[in-house]
Amino acid sequence: MRTVELEQATASLADYTRRARKEGVVVTLRGKPLATLTAVPKGADWESLAVAASPKFLEIMERSKAAHREQGGVSPDEMRSHFGIKRKKVRKPRRSAR
Repeated sequence: MRTVELEQATASLADYTRRARKEGVVVTLRGKPLATLTAVPKGADWESLAVAASPKFLEIMERSKAAHREQGGVSPDEMRSHFGIKRKKVRKPRRSAR
């Protein structure tokens, strides 16, 4: 990622956005990160972008991860059983004829 000090960020937002397509841009204030400008992945939707950048959502995810580490979690097989979903059969790869 490219780093630009806020007071030296004199290019237009459009210029920084074009640069962000190739590599992200981090704007710093006295050497500490202040903001980032990154390219949006192809196919990304507004809702996903909003959730991914939401401090409240990130806090919920961190609490969830901590609880999972401390208390354990539910396996995919337990979830399927709970909701009455049958496990999909995994196809075995075919052997090539020699």
